[in-house]
Amino acid sequence: MLVYDMTKRQSFDNMARWLEELRVHADQNLVIMLVGNKCDLGSLRAVPTEDAQEFAQRENLFFMETSALESTNVETAFFTVLTEIYRIISKKTLTANDELDPNGNAALLKGTRIIVPNQEMQKDSRGGCCA
Repeated sequence: MLVYDMTKRQSFDNMARWLEELRVHADQNLVIMLVGNKCDLGSLRAVPTEDAQEFAQRENLFFMETSALESTNVETAFFTVLTEIYRIISKKTLTANDELDPNGNAALLKGTRIIVPNQEMQKDSRGGCCA
């Protein structure tokens, strides 16, 4: 989360530099949300919502305005980031299922039936599932 103070324009103006730092030094699948904090101080606003929305859209970021003081949208912001992280990780897992290891075997199980050696003999000798 890149958080700026909505009542201080300078904190928002630094977002481009911080975003660049993140993108240079972090994983390429990083989930980034631009968060304008202190929305409870609307009369002191120095960063218009439209400016932040435009920046977030241009940089492909999630965007939300919050108030830590009043707990406005704080939980929602974290939930949004965590949901997106989960979506990315799930997508990676599905992609990994389609990849093969050097021996030509599936990297992860694809949900196919696994036959354990001697499984059929054990099943017959026990007389069914409940014997």
